Amino acid sequence: MSRMNGSLSLEGLVKRFGGTQVVHGVSFDVADGEFVVFVGPSGCGKSTLLRMICGLETVSEGEVRIGGERVNDLPAARRGLALVFQSYALYPHMTVYQNMAFGLENLGMPKAEIAQRVGEAARMLRLDEYLQRKPTALSGGQRQRVAIGRAIVREPRIFLFDEPLSNLDAELRVGMRTELADLHRRLGTTMIYVTHDQVEAMTMADKIVVLRAGRVEQVGPPLELYNHPCNRFVAGFIGSPQMNFLEGRVAAGDGPGLAVEIPGFGVLRTNAAAHGLAPGGAVSIGIRPEHVRAGHEGDNDLTGAVAGVEQLGGLSYVRLADPNITIQIPGQTRLAAGEATPVHFPIDALHVFDADGMTVPAIS
Repeated sequence: MSRMNGSLSLEGLVKRFGGTQVVHGVSFDVADGEFVVFVGPSGCGKSTLLRMICGLETVSEGEVRIGGERVNDLPAARRGLALVFQSYALYPHMTVYQNMAFGLENLGMPKAEIAQRVGEAARMLRLDEYLQRKPTALSGGQRQRVAIGRAIVREPRIFLFDEPLSNLDAELRVGMRTELADLHRRLGTTMIYVTHDQVEAMTMADKIVVLRAGRVEQVGPPLELYNHPCNRFVAGFIGSPQMNFLEGRVAAGDGPGLAVEIPGFGVLRTNAAAHGLAPGGAVSIGIRPEHVRAGHEGDNDLTGAVAGVEQLGGLSYVRLADPNITIQIPGQTRLAAGEATPVHFPIDALHVFDADGMTVPAIS
């Protein structure tokens, strides 16, 4: 398939509904061919941003550029985009073929070209044998593939997906994530995908845009956000299970890194730079469940009380009541509720956040 430049640039994008501002000066770039995921909690502005890109919402301030062209005043139908909704939005009285061909017929495209495009998309999505069926005779996953196929036949510059998998059960969602990632590799077309599910974001994206309350918190590749979150919100939102947080105070220490006292438990040494943080100042330490180690290893140990254990066979989750953290242990464990256990906090795995929730940089 031939295609046009699918790069996207948002510059100072603002959206107001009456006197309420819901998007606050959003700016970032999407390269041609990238798979970018907008992620954040409900109400953070993900879908509003998507609708401004495709022209279903007007832009209050700022610019939307597609392939270098300003499109603020361009109608949605002329932007060269294809939107796949959360609801499949299929016509129930039409066959799969008719659903996929309908938009092209409205454009007056020759029947032979329509048949070629629908046939290629159907083969790509493994829908060949279902072309004469009605949507009611399909499973949820098959209906979603038809909705995606209807977008593919338009050969858009950018695909826009608005939580397309949220109506599917857990097993189907996993399968469709893989199919969408494979589809992106085959087509090479820019894809922008909206979800509140950070697992979808981590597994599918070339680049993630983390949003909160209409503002961009951080933009970057999945592992960059996972390993180097810029603030506590991103650290807590990216990663499953969620990062553990321990509240503490800056402690006096003679080492190069910041020492943090966890009241009632002891002092943890970190690699964070101590400059600008006064002794006694409030900070928090973050560590991911898979990085905490059960057992005594010397420095950076605390003792906690086991509140519960979830044995999943290949790994186990141990919840401590005091301090309130979760430990992910490979394989199985003999720890049981009610036991006290030492836990080790590797210094290289600790993230430190100041009183404003911003990441305290490591010693350079």
